[in-house]
Amino acid sequence: MTHMAQPFSLPDFYVPYPARLNPHVEAARTHTRQWARGMGMLEGSGIWEAADLEAHDYALLCAYTHPDCSAEALSLVTDWYVWVFFFDDHFLELFKRTHDREGGKRYLDRLPAFMPMERGAPTPKPRNPVEAGLADLWARTVPAMSDAWRARFAEATENLLNESLWELSNINEGRIANPVEYIEMRRKVGGAPWSAGLVEYAAGAEVPASVADARPLRVLRDAFSDGVHLRNDLFSYQREVEDEGENSNGVLVLERFLGCTTQEAAEAVNDLLTSRLQQFENTALTELGPLCAEKGLGPAESTAVLAYVKGLQDWQSGGHEWHMRSSRYMNGGGAGEAVAGFGMSAASIRFTTRAESARARSHTHVPYQHVGPSLLPDFELPFGTTLSPHLEGARSRLVDWSRRMGILEAQPGVPGSHIWDEERLIAIDLPLCAAGLHPDATPDELDLSSGWLAWGTYGDDWFPVVHGRTRDLAGARLANERLSLFMPLDGGGAPEPVNALERGLGDLWRRTAAPMDLSGRRTFREAVESMTASWLWELANQAQNRIPDPVDYVEMRRATFGSDLTMSLCRLGHGRKVPDAVYRSGPMRSLENAAADYACLLNDLFSYQKEIEYEGEVHNGVLVVQNFFAVDYPTGVAIVHDLMKSRLRQFLHVAEVELPVLYDDFDLDAEAREVLAGYVLELKHWLAGILIWHRGCRRYREEDLRRGHGTPWHISGPTGLGTSAAQVTRLMAQLAGSGV
Repeated sequence: MTHMAQPFSLPDFYVPYPARLNPHVEAARTHTRQWARGMGMLEGSGIWEAADLEAHDYALLCAYTHPDCSAEALSLVTDWYVWVFFFDDHFLELFKRTHDREGGKRYLDRLPAFMPMERGAPTPKPRNPVEAGLADLWARTVPAMSDAWRARFAEATENLLNESLWELSNINEGRIANPVEYIEMRRKVGGAPWSAGLVEYAAGAEVPASVADARPLRVLRDAFSDGVHLRNDLFSYQREVEDEGENSNGVLVLERFLGCTTQEAAEAVNDLLTSRLQQFENTALTELGPLCAEKGLGPAESTAVLAYVKGLQDWQSGGHEWHMRSSRYMNGGGAGEAVAGFGMSAASIRFTTRAESARARSHTHVPYQHVGPSLLPDFELPFGTTLSPHLEGARSRLVDWSRRMGILEAQPGVPGSHIWDEERLIAIDLPLCAAGLHPDATPDELDLSSGWLAWGTYGDDWFPVVHGRTRDLAGARLANERLSLFMPLDGGGAPEPVNALERGLGDLWRRTAAPMDLSGRRTFREAVESMTASWLWELANQAQNRIPDPVDYVEMRRATFGSDLTMSLCRLGHGRKVPDAVYRSGPMRSLENAAADYACLLNDLFSYQKEIEYEGEVHNGVLVVQNFFAVDYPTGVAIVHDLMKSRLRQFLHVAEVELPVLYDDFDLDAEAREVLAGYVLELKHWLAGILIWHRGCRRYREEDLRRGHGTPWHISGPTGLGTSAAQVTRLMAQLAGSGV
């Protein structure tokens, strides 16, 4: 048999943990062969023969990825992987190759019934090997786990199955996803969050429910997932893209997005894989300990969390070793220069020069460099908005409100806290933004929207000034925890505010939450808390002088920008006409995230000089791109703008193509469809209003920055012992740029 030439040489992989083999591998091979035959997955299935199962050797995969579990646990985990790979090939043959979306949906809709939440609940009679295998595995696995784990694992399994429709839809359209869309959807369809659930089972290390959804655990799970998927994309490109005609492969996605060769795209995917592994390490080392202390976890619970992290590390290295050996993948090459780690004799550990250079680069950014006026490309939104006729009145009333809240004065006992005055508030002109976001708002609604925008912007300025300059992360955490006290769900009282930030939040919450039901209040408070918690993430990175990983940045940027908060304001008038499940669905989240990313990156382009030169920031999308690709400022701008355009195309694609299918899938009535069509229009106003505000406010232009309108004057340069030279250098650069 003649093998096709490899489309690229495998890059040098960063493998920081040793791969170890479970001694029970042979027992798992024997067991899973019998199990697969009993479920009808081999002879006669039309999908696999016994020789296929032997060649793929999933027992070896599981023995590498779960090196310490018992023989019984290894056999069960191996059966799960046999099932999921069989499902993938079964779905491919029945529905992907035939482009049968309707049949695929009917097939997938039956599967959740084989994962009942109630213990001992009956399941339907299986019609095919996938259903039979799922029923058997669920019954064997769930008795050992808690109800919380069962719910998480069932959700991950449903995501894994249902998002296959997304892949099928893209094949039908011949559509290749943009990089951000791809990462998000691959987490669901790629199965690594599902694998993380099995790590809890195999390691006997169930993550306590109190921390399972916290940011550190979520980031560990997502970084693990991205690492697994990107590694698989590199090994499976030849089979998926050249043989099966798949569009869902990260190498292909970056090849098209960057307009580069396949080899260059493979190197870029490997760089992103490395970045995600280093994000995993940073989160485990800097965020996990404080989380366990904050939640009051005891020794046993903390040990379980650490065992889970070790299990994810084992999976990464074991998965790599299996990919290098399995006949399922392209695995020629892969050898290259490696830097030996001190005291690490395991041949599977690899620290590459490229990986360590990337790590060093992310921590060695020099702040306050002169960059000059922000470079702005042509922004082409295919829709616009009008401005509220109540804009002038809102401007005047916002100044009055800000004065009453104390925002325009120094805070008692807080040095350097006079960060806003009336001139600065007027220059920022947040009512202009609100007037574009909500052109049909009443005067009261416009005042409320303007107030939230002002409060969020003030808070975003406040935390770096009050807590960032002194690296007061503990004080920032306490201040953030207090903010939730001013958003009572029961409409009850709140503590006496000690500063303008608390006073303003309490006032806005009372006016916003009063007409809401309990569910609406909870959702809106979570949106506010998401934004305020993201300010702590920024302070932590600033303290480490760490430019964020690209994926972590994009996802957290939505929170720091207040996207959920302002979109929640758009949804306030929807009432209960649309089921909550619609807002939680993949297409709706895709629509909102695409819009949010466009707006966030737009802000990064406008604010580049303000943040990089005047504030010494590391949180800017252009800087993140410059650091990741090691490119200059104009090239970084071009890449960010390309990403914005691709996210805008996705927004329009979801609105025009995916939402009508979603409406049919949920069998929505005419009223619900009208509400959601109105929501799409509101998001268009949201985007257009944000662009109008950036062009019209006096916050980002060089002349505004020199006057002090753009940035709080207290963070316009480094302070403290030994930093006077940096102040002089920046002043000289400004004088040179002005021609003085």
